[in-house]
Amino acid sequence: MNAAKITRTSKSNLALAFISLGRERRRDITTFYAFCRVIDDIADDVDLSVPDKTRRLSEWRQSLRTAQPNESSFAGDVRELMRKYSLPPEMLDEIIAGVKMDLSIKRYQTFEELRVYCYRVASAVGLVSIEIFGYRNPACKEYAVQLGLALQMTNIMRDVGKDLRVDRIYLPQEDLARFNYSEKELSDRQYNERFVQLMQFEAARARQFFAGAAGVLPEEDRKSMVAAEIMASIYRGLLRRMELDKFRVFEKEYRLNRLEKVGRITAQLLKLF
Repeated sequence: MNAAKITRTSKSNLALAFISLGRERRRDITTFYAFCRVIDDIADDVDLSVPDKTRRLSEWRQSLRTAQPNESSFAGDVRELMRKYSLPPEMLDEIIAGVKMDLSIKRYQTFEELRVYCYRVASAVGLVSIEIFGYRNPACKEYAVQLGLALQMTNIMRDVGKDLRVDRIYLPQEDLARFNYSEKELSDRQYNERFVQLMQFEAARARQFFAGAAGVLPEEDRKSMVAAEIMASIYRGLLRRMELDKFRVFEKEYRLNRLEKVGRITAQLLKLF
C-alpha cells in the first residue's frame, strides 16, 4: 500500500488538514504520515505477538538508516524524504520509541511520565511536520512541542473508554488519587462527579498546552503552519464538545462531523487573507 492510500484509508483529521498545503508539501507530508500510520498499526495489530511487534519496529529503525531485505515497499520513500528535509534518523526514532512504550506500559504514575509518551507520539510528529511545512523562526519548534502535547491529551480524554477495553489507562495515577477516583471505579466505568472533576483537570491541562502553542507561534510562520492550526482548531472544538457534555466518554465517541471540520478549515484559511 502506498503512502496516499494509507493516508486516505485512515480518515484522519490530519489528512483533512493537508488540503491547505501545496502539491509537493502535501505529497511529502502524506509520505511522513503514512510512516506514522504504519508504525502505529504495528503496535495495534492484535494478530502479532509483542516480540513480533518489537522486531518489526526495530526493522523500521534500521530501514530509516539504510535499505533492508524485505523492507516495506515505501521505506525508500521515507529515506528520500529524510534526505530532502535533512531529517536525522533520531527524529523518527522518537516516534518509534513512543509507539514501543505501548507494548510494555499500561499505566502511568505521574504526568511527567505520561509527558514523555505524549512528546514521543505527538510532539515528535509535530517537529518533523514543521520541517516539511517550512518555517523561518526556530520558536516554531516549541510551538510543535506544545501543540503535540495538547492534541495528545485531547486524544487521551476522548479515548478513555476505548483504551479501557485493552486494559490501558493513560490518565496518570496521581491524578486519579487527587480526585479520590479509584482505578477500579474507572475500570467499572463509574460516571460520577469525581470523574467529571478529574476530566476537567485534564482538560485544563490540555488548554494550557493549546494556549502555550498559540503564544509561541511566530507571526512570520502563521501561513506555513496553517495545516497545524487547522488541527489545533479541530481538536479545540473536540475538547470543547467533551467539556460541554461533561465528558461522557464511557458511552460516547466524540468527534466533529465533516461539516464542522470544513467550517474550521475554512476559518483558518480565511485568516490568511
